[in-house]
Amino acid sequence: MAYLFQTNKRKPLFSIVNIVVFCLIICSNIGSKIFAQDLEPRRWTPMPLGVNVIGGGYAYTHGEIFFDPLLQAEDVTTEVSSFVLIYVRPFKLGNKLARIDAMVPYSLAQWDGMVSDVAVTVKRNGFADPRLRFSLNLIGPNAMGPKKMQEYMAAHPVNTTVGVSLAITFPLGQYFGDKLLNLGQNRFVFRPQIGMVHNWGNWSYEFTTSVFLFTANEDFYIDRTNKQDPVFAFQTHLMRRFKHRIWASLSVGYGLRGQSIVNSQPNKDQRGDLAGGFSLGFPLMKKHSLKFAIVRSQTSKDVGSDMNSFAIVWSFLF
Repeated sequence: MAYLFQTNKRKPLFSIVNIVVFCLIICSNIGSKIFAQDLEPRRWTPMPLGVNVIGGGYAYTHGEIFFDPLLQAEDVTTEVSSFVLIYVRPFKLGNKLARIDAMVPYSLAQWDGMVSDVAVTVKRNGFADPRLRFSLNLIGPNAMGPKKMQEYMAAHPVNTTVGVSLAITFPLGQYFGDKLLNLGQNRFVFRPQIGMVHNWGNWSYEFTTSVFLFTANEDFYIDRTNKQDPVFAFQTHLMRRFKHRIWASLSVGYGLRGQSIVNSQPNKDQRGDLAGGFSLGFPLMKKHSLKFAIVRSQTSKDVGSDMNSFAIVWSFLF
């Protein structure tokens, strides 16, 4: 039997049951690593028709992972570098403003730790699962071009936008059925959202609720079936706009993660993550902009992970 883990001793680390539970916890920090950490300020800001956005970003995440003491896994850390391509296009649906977002990530991940006093290192490099999202604004400015959008915002310095969306994560990332740690999840993830942004002068307040729904992974480590209960999350942002199109945001998010179930056996690994973040955006030129973000995520359970993330995103309007 080929073992996934590479150690300084060529022997099994622990029983297959412990390996499965170990990797269910550790793997959640790749394919689904940013539930509460998925802080996205300006999510519901209206975009005028005729504007397209392409972008590229880099994110670095590192931190500690905490396990049930029975698993004998200690001092486990992870580092993930992710590169992402983004495309956003608004369009008209009736007289409502809608938009489509596409995201394709590529990740380089490594985990290190001690398991039963044996050093363990695992590495994965490749594409993670891409995501497609459809959004529709129900309340707020109707679909209109840039000039009319500017006129609307100038005439309504206090305004509210309410929207809904559905994001679908596709099982197209790197995945091996004979390995426990993968960049892809080998399952669809459906994420309905509802949210709002309220603007007054140079300030904005934003609130979003989400639920993550998972299909079953029927090729989970040598013919096992892995299911997961829904995940419920919210995030909120307080934003301030400054001169020259500079903006800043303080963010808070919380995600209650559903437990995993392997071959009908619940793993009792439900965890919660609380995250806080700061974002800063500014223009480079007329149609180019940069955004910096830092996020700290901390588990509210005995089992989970504490993570620090840094991201930089470039975007171009055309």
